[in-house]
Amino acid sequence: MKISQEMATQLDTAKKNMKTAADGTQGFHRMVQSRTHQLQQNEMQKLLADISEQGDRLSKFRSFRDLAKFKQMVKRFLKEAIGNGYDLQKSYGFSMSGHAGNLTTVKKVDEKLVKLTEDVLDQEKKTVDLLDTIGEIKGLLVNIYM
Repeated sequence: MKISQEMATQLDTAKKNMKTAADGTQGFHRMVQSRTHQLQQNEMQKLLADISEQGDRLSKFRSFRDLAKFKQMVKRFLKEAIGNGYDLQKSYGFSMSGHAGNLTTVKKVDEKLVKLTEDVLDQEKKTVDLLDTIGEIKGLLVNIYM
């Protein structure tokens, strides 16, 4: 059976169309990933701004309601950061008892939240101390995000 020149041309055209369609699918996939990443970054930036605003409110009013809301916002930020695949910075260290282990930034954030709770409970702590602890927490969150 002999394939005519016209049939060969049609086969070549069909192969080119299939390759173009595959490239278009990959381009679309990259575009969707890029847009998703951009939306995630915008959400994380909004969460950081909300945490900062709530931290300022907490330092002014020192109420348990504001403390609970601040903690909830930090928890939500951490959940979003871990869920979206942002890197956790890990370090190798030793505990007071001499045991070796990995320390993560999330654990440090948790420790700072406990310290903040204690500072709010201690009515004699200065607002500057509260702001310092809130600033440390925000710094750790930015380290996770960036």
